[in-house]
This record gives sequence, C-alpha cells and structure tokens, in this order.
Amino acid sequence: MADGAALEADLEVVGDGDLRYRLVPDWARLPSGWTLGHSAVAVDRRDRVYLFNRSEHPMIVLDPDGSFVDSWGEGLLTSAHHAHMDEEEHLYLPVLHSHVVVKCTTGGEVLQTFGEWNRPANPDWNGDHRQWMRTPPPRAHGPFCLPTGVAVGPDGSVYVSDGYGNARIHRFTPDGELLASWGRPGTTGPGAFFTPHGIRVDGTGRVLVADRQNDRVQIFSPEGEYLTEWTGFREPCDIAIVDELVYVAEGAGVHRAPGLLQIRTLDGDLVSAWDRRGAGRGAHDVCVDSTGAVYLNALDGNRLLKFVPI
Repeated sequence: MADGAALEADLEVVGDGDLRYRLVPDWARLPSGWTLGHSAVAVDRRDRVYLFNRSEHPMIVLDPDGSFVDSWGEGLLTSAHHAHMDEEEHLYLPVLHSHVVVKCTTGGEVLQTFGEWNRPANPDWNGDHRQWMRTPPPRAHGPFCLPTGVAVGPDGSVYVSDGYGNARIHRFTPDGELLASWGRPGTTGPGAFFTPHGIRVDGTGRVLVADRQNDRVQIFSPEGEYLTEWTGFREPCDIAIVDELVYVAEGAGVHRAPGLLQIRTLDGDLVSAWDRRGAGRGAHDVCVDSTGAVYLNALDGNRLLKFVPI
C-alpha cells in the first residue's frame, strides 16, 4: 500500500493537453479521530461533497475546501457502495449488503426505498460479496442482490446496476415500480455482465454500464436494447458524465489493473488516460463538480483525492 506522500508525489500532475489537473494534497479534513472508509462521492449545486463510506460515519459532508460540515446515516447505511445525486438534489445510495437502494435528502431523511431490506434476490448468495468476483454468478435474478450503482434518466426513470450477486440492470419508475430488467451472467457478447459495477445515463437517455470484470462499458437504450460498447478499459468501476465528457474510474478490481481514470467523448473517443503510477490500487468512484474538479476514491488507504484543473 502506498503512503500518502508517495501517492501525492506520483499523482501531483495528471492528464493530457487541455485536460491537465493538479492534486490538492490532504484535501479532506475530517474531525479528529475519524477515518474514511471505502467511499463513494457525490456533489450538490454548491459543490458540497458527500462521501458515502464504510465507516462509523457512513455519510460525511464536506465543503469544497475540504472542511467538515455534517454526518448522518449512522446505524442505517451500513454498507456503502456508489452514490448518485439527481437534478433535485436527492441522493440515491445502494446499501450493498442490505440489498436495497435508498433515496434520501441531503440532510439524511429517507424518502424512498427500492427493494426489501436484508432480502437477497439470489438464494445462492453465501453472505460474502466476494463470492462471484472470480466467476460470474450462475444465473440472473430480480432485484436485488448486492446492488452497486444507481442513475436517474432524463424522464425520471431510476436505473440500478445489480451487481456483485447478480448480472442485471433494473429500470424503475420514479415511484419505484419495476419496468424492466435486462442482462445475463457472462464474459462475452452483448448484454452479458461480469460485475456490472457502475451506471450513468446521458442526456439522450442512453444507459452506460461499467461492466467491470469484462473491461468494457456497455451502452443500452432506456428499454435495455444493446446499442454499442467501448473497450480498452482496465476494470472500469464508475462513470460520471459532465459537459459532454465521460469520466470512467478504473483499476479498483480483483486483478489490480494499472488504470486510474479515462476521459472520453460521448462517442467513446479517448481524450485522456491517467495511470495510477505505482500509487496503489486504482479508483473505485468518480465525481466532477461545477468547477471541473475531479474527485476520486483511491482504494489504497481509502483516500479521497481531489484534482483541480490547471
């Protein structure tokens, strides 16, 4: 595991061409004695940063300068994965081992729950989220078994990648009615998933899925029709879409691939690629704020990294 100084030296400046960034050293300032667990990242319109993480304080809120604002979710949000904030500033949070997705206000009020608490849809799950990391689960199921990511489409549809214990994408109405599910376990072919790990919807309604262990991003219509895929990734984990650019966090998988982040156009053309440069495992989560700052969760040390445009 790389220490903080080594990581900062390796990643001080990253990017290519007009997309170059500087790392902000020791950006997140937590209260004394607090630690940051395995984290997801979301930002609101004021660029406050929401860290959904696996610690005693599962939701930690920071100002853009990294100072502490609030925490909530203790005793409820016990198993963090990714996070998504919609246009109305509602947070959607997969609670991994509880097999649900909760919709919350930015102050922690639970507004809606998708799925049933502690009711895994896959009866073969043995209680360990690592059970199907080396091989896909033998068959697909309904919602949910270890859901990983959430995205909200332009029409308000809620999409969930389902995830470690399943191999499906589920689409819901805003009220929580299941509209459709698609996908199957597999390592090749359209619609085959091996750890569908992150999900985002672009402005036209296309659904982009980070198919982590298959090293690709698959793209579907809102109804689940396969459209195309982008290859050339190394364990893609999470996706953010901002200003017609697609940011894909990569490298935080079972094979410890060397990637950290790729930036692509909406057509899939590579704009910039960041390597982790020996600084430990790659990035599990990515978010971009209104200033263009990029936030990454680096698994080694559970560090929240902030890069600002140069």
